[in-house]
Amino acid sequence: MALAPAQRAISAGQAPAAWAAGRTWDVIVIGTGVGGGIIGRKMAERGLSVLFLEKGPVGHRTEGQDLRGDLTDYATRQAWGYWPTPIETRIDGGRPQRFFGPLGSGVGGSSVFYAAAAEAPERHDLEATNTIPHPTGGWPVGFDAFRAYFSQAQDLLSVRGEKDPLSDLPGPQLPAPPLTAAEARMFTDLRAAGLNPYRAHEALRRLPGCTDCLGRKCPRLCKMDGRSAGVEPALETGNATLLADCTVEELIEANGRITAVRVRVDGHEYRLVADVVVLAAGALNSPNLLLRSTGSHAAGCANSSGMVGRGLMFHLSEMVAFWPRRGSPAVGATRTLSFRDLYTHEDQRLGLVQSMGVAADAGQIAGHLKGILSRSRLRRIPGASRLATLAARIGADVFGSATVLVGLLEDLPYADNRVEPHPEDPEIPLIHYQVSTELKARRALFRQLMRQKLAQHRLMFLNFGPALNFGHPSGTLRFGSDPATSVLDADCKAHDLDNLYVADASFMPTSMGVNPSLTIAANALRVGDIVAARLIASRRKAS
Repeated sequence: MALAPAQRAISAGQAPAAWAAGRTWDVIVIGTGVGGGIIGRKMAERGLSVLFLEKGPVGHRTEGQDLRGDLTDYATRQAWGYWPTPIETRIDGGRPQRFFGPLGSGVGGSSVFYAAAAEAPERHDLEATNTIPHPTGGWPVGFDAFRAYFSQAQDLLSVRGEKDPLSDLPGPQLPAPPLTAAEARMFTDLRAAGLNPYRAHEALRRLPGCTDCLGRKCPRLCKMDGRSAGVEPALETGNATLLADCTVEELIEANGRITAVRVRVDGHEYRLVADVVVLAAGALNSPNLLLRSTGSHAAGCANSSGMVGRGLMFHLSEMVAFWPRRGSPAVGATRTLSFRDLYTHEDQRLGLVQSMGVAADAGQIAGHLKGILSRSRLRRIPGASRLATLAARIGADVFGSATVLVGLLEDLPYADNRVEPHPEDPEIPLIHYQVSTELKARRALFRQLMRQKLAQHRLMFLNFGPALNFGHPSGTLRFGSDPATSVLDADCKAHDLDNLYVADASFMPTSMGVNPSLTIAANALRVGDIVAARLIASRRKAS
């Protein structure tokens, strides 16, 4: 069977490790998620030679699977495109918990499994405004400097949806597909309740036969992610090369530069060289690589501030089973809805509420409740699991199938919330996290306001306690103006190193109240322009 153009580009772009080690690249990009894929594409399109390094396999365009936590074998998980090791959490001083997080390992990284949410942040997410202070004083790069890159990212990711009626910012240029009758009635009911819903912003091209592959890997070319919007177009330029099944062991530093990237491929070790190295392995694995790179500094590479791995943030996810008003049809699985009526309250930073793209029957609600229970202190209560099943059955029997909404509650950076390599296995991210008192207070307010705003609908909260969204880690290599309190400068270059840049969610000093994907993409485009301008100017000077 003939290969699709994208798969041909992947196949043509793969390279033997020995060949890749035999030349000096303009740029090495470590990781092929949204950040790595898109910055690599930007630089390849600017004419630079780019080498992508990906821990996982190339995979196949015909693959279509959900993320699974029940597979435990390392090689099997790697072959399926899942991060092969578990993560370990130590939360609120409790006992360690190990589980497989929603992380990918393959071309496109975790993004091939994401739900394609591509919401833009508000101005106050990045800087203080007249009405809303910023908890860190503001990002080192303000909203206006990002604005053009948000638009570029929306175009590149084919984002479609509607303008938020509460915002002065324009919405995506591409329209969303029509609502079903049940969805339209849901929007009407929410507006009647005083809310301002709009069509969620999705990175979906909606090609013929689109199956709404939200939250899963899909063989079609509809969903725009690190692979489809980044690596594949980069390889098609002829300027990019892919080295998959490649484990990056260490960054080698000398004289304030990364002089080589030490990797392992098929049991053999190689050293790869580039003028610039871009780290985009994700907010858990990027800092772990720096902390493991101790050849020049015992505390880790780029870590003079001691901040590498610190300031770890997640969103808290408030999961709600949401039934229609009496007389309105059940909507079931939908990904169409977003509203920002609870984005802030007075001077409190809360977050976006959106539909998840799943329907909740009794079994699904019960399974979700049990999963939360298993990671909470309530697991010790006799009969708690049976009570979860009973509550779910009652809700489904009385109200029918529910639509699941999720509220994304903004997290804030605390230095003691951190990730580090596990002492038993450096491939296992070890997460230390304390749910702060102020976060608990904002969570209580968020839930109270959701009950009030949705009082005309039937609800069931699916969280017993704070639920960290392990798919949204950020902040572990924060950018800032002060080298004593940040790892990166305003260009996302390491303060300590002349040629190391970061292009994943690690750079974010606050988590914002929206999904991070569009901001990661926008920053990757921004940093890509910075790196390309630098290297092209250096070429001209040399010639």
